[in-house]
Amino acid sequence: MDAKITNLGLVKSKKPIPSKAFNSYWKFATERQNVFFQSMDPTQNRFTTDEIIGIYKFTNAYRASDRVSQYLIKDVIYAHNYSPEDTFFRILLFKLFNKIETWQLLENTFEEITIKNFSVSKFDKVLSQVMESKAAIYSAAYIIPSGSAAKYKGVRKHQFHLELIASLIKSKFFHVIQDAVTLMEIYHLLLNIESFGKFLSYQYTIDFNYSDHINFSENEFVVPGPGSKDGIRKCFADLGDYDEADIIRMMTEEQHKHFEKLGLDFHNLWGRDLHLIDCQNLFCEVDKYCRVAHPEITGISKRSRIKQRYTRTPTPIDFFYPPKWNINYKINLNTTTK
Repeated sequence: MDAKITNLGLVKSKKPIPSKAFNSYWKFATERQNVFFQSMDPTQNRFTTDEIIGIYKFTNAYRASDRVSQYLIKDVIYAHNYSPEDTFFRILLFKLFNKIETWQLLENTFEEITIKNFSVSKFDKVLSQVMESKAAIYSAAYIIPSGSAAKYKGVRKHQFHLELIASLIKSKFFHVIQDAVTLMEIYHLLLNIESFGKFLSYQYTIDFNYSDHINFSENEFVVPGPGSKDGIRKCFADLGDYDEADIIRMMTEEQHKHFEKLGLDFHNLWGRDLHLIDCQNLFCEVDKYCRVAHPEITGISKRSRIKQRYTRTPTPIDFFYPPKWNINYKINLNTTTK
């Protein structure tokens, strides 16, 4: 790697030292992507020679290929030709709960989810009824924080989020998003929102960028999450002068070299290479993978078990990606590109 290429453009003299788990990162990415392509044919049984991937649940090598991201892209963002404000509103409302069933409930109740027909009291009534039945309205994929307990005493988490959405509508926040000139500017706008930390702000930034109302490169910058930091510490014995963001950028830029060096036949996403968000996400999954493959490497969290086992979802996904990526026509051709 060119030592001058980092997120900050600074020269890094001491390079990171890979651990014995480093190669597992590339092998996992390759095999998980192979399983992804197999999943596109519902008549075929999932097959992998990797026993860990065969037993446990892992997200896809590409973030946009996961079921929830696919639903967001196809059914929330591109369901109709929404205005920029309505599109960004829909994205954030969906992602605050990050649960398909919750969105479908709201959509079935209110028909069309737009700023015009959004109502804190009406949405709260529907969601409160679900909670009273002891059903979950939030995804367990990652923790969505609520407001300050002292400031919002007696306010339920979903009520806080609905009020938060209402305040963003009032402040014209969803209009401001479309005027951003960089992906990082959107990130900082989100980071200023109450209760949003660095991880969520970055994830939501990527979600906004799936729309056709803004168009920035996913390789502009990256914000490592807790899981990716754990995976990085497992794949590298020493980070040298690099921070976690530098490591993710290095992996993104050197992906072809490592796949070739290890003799791995990695099939990318119909010509789209792994981007920063994907390599960041892969570190999260490799963190879990290493708990079984390399149990002697403890990482930061020192977690030793993978909780979720793989179960086949009966409903196949009709894959659809942001049209600006120009790969959707290749899906129908059922072709893969190295």
